[in-house]
Amino acid sequence: MNEPYLTPSAIILILMRECGGKKQILLQRRKNTGFADGLWDFSCAGKVEDGESMTAAVVREAKEELCVAVRAESLQFAALVHKCDKPCNLVYYNAYFVCTEFDGEPRIAEPEKCSELKWFDLDNLPDDLIDDRKCALKAYLGGVHYVEYGW
Repeated sequence: MNEPYLTPSAIILILMRECGGKKQILLQRRKNTGFADGLWDFSCAGKVEDGESMTAAVVREAKEELCVAVRAESLQFAALVHKCDKPCNLVYYNAYFVCTEFDGEPRIAEPEKCSELKWFDLDNLPDDLIDDRKCALKAYLGGVHYVEYGW
């Protein structure tokens, strides 16, 4: 039986830039995490720690995973995805934030969890991007800010 008030929350950063007149998004290839290993994911993701705001979690994760500095005031809320992952028997509240202003050059800071980091044109994303991430991006681009996924 699930205990009340114990549904975990995570943040996912959509780091974007403009290059050569095209919008680009930074993706990481996951490894050894136990979730979607081998697939592309958004630039960084992580659980929100006890007593931490979601924007503070984004700032922390960007530094820990990418070695870049983002400011909370530079984050734009993109979407909240209430996700039911039936194969893993997990329910999550995933909050997505977009950032286009950051200091530093993104690099892999946790090579044990990430095998590759690459910028992709927004209109030419890889087929093996995690499905619920595709859903969140489509919602954000369409102006939808709340999605239920996997129910």
